[in-house]
Amino acid sequence: MKGFFGYNPGNSILHRLNPLTKIVISIGLCLSCFLTRSHIVILAVIAFNLLLSASAVGLKRSLKMLLSLVKFSAVLFVVQVFFVKQGNVLLRLPPGVIYITDKGVLFSLLFALRLIAAAMPLSAMLSVTRISDISNVFVRSLRIPYKYAFVITTAIRFIPLFSEEMTNIMEAQTARGVQFDTKNFLKKIRLLLPLCVPLLISSVRKIEGGAISAELRGFNLRKRTSGYKTYPFGWSDAAALAVCGLIVALTVFV
Repeated sequence: MKGFFGYNPGNSILHRLNPLTKIVISIGLCLSCFLTRSHIVILAVIAFNLLLSASAVGLKRSLKMLLSLVKFSAVLFVVQVFFVKQGNVLLRLPPGVIYITDKGVLFSLLFALRLIAAAMPLSAMLSVTRISDISNVFVRSLRIPYKYAFVITTAIRFIPLFSEEMTNIMEAQTARGVQFDTKNFLKKIRLLLPLCVPLLISSVRKIEGGAISAELRGFNLRKRTSGYKTYPFGWSDAAALAVCGLIVALTVFV
């Protein structure tokens, strides 16, 4: 599994934490950015997420992940900023119906920062936790039925697979002379839309193969006690949860 949602082997402190602890921390950091309206506090949460991710998977990959989220959030910022009409007008575009206000800029910036702050801990958690461990924790610790845990983890597992499959399709089309590096956004969308058909066919084949493999391995016979791995809590888990709780409390009070 490649990309930002793939597991990156390592022996860092985050790697050694209990999978349930990592899930709780990621959810807590996500909630912290929605409990405050301060741009500075959310930037601090983003910086903390960047330090956590860099300590586990490396600074280069963490910055690459952050840059991808910034690009995506910038698009949403541009789209959102034109829909908020309250506040003082900062810029009026012809023919005068479209304009940008100060409240629109602040709200759109807050929206973009929250998106970055919420996506980073989830991506970092998936980078330091095996999908099988997440599934086992859902079943053994959270008492979630295995069928529902399997659906959740399979959806996460297929994200990088679909991304890799799309990359292969684009490379095949590029070899046939299709130019996807055009700067025209509408033209690029028009070139990408026909690729949805082969991606859909390939996805259906992968899902069908996964369903057959699950049936052959006794999917319907799986119970909570079927897993053999245990995930004990330690002092590092308690310390990590305490730090996460402190950050959430600070965002509330600040």
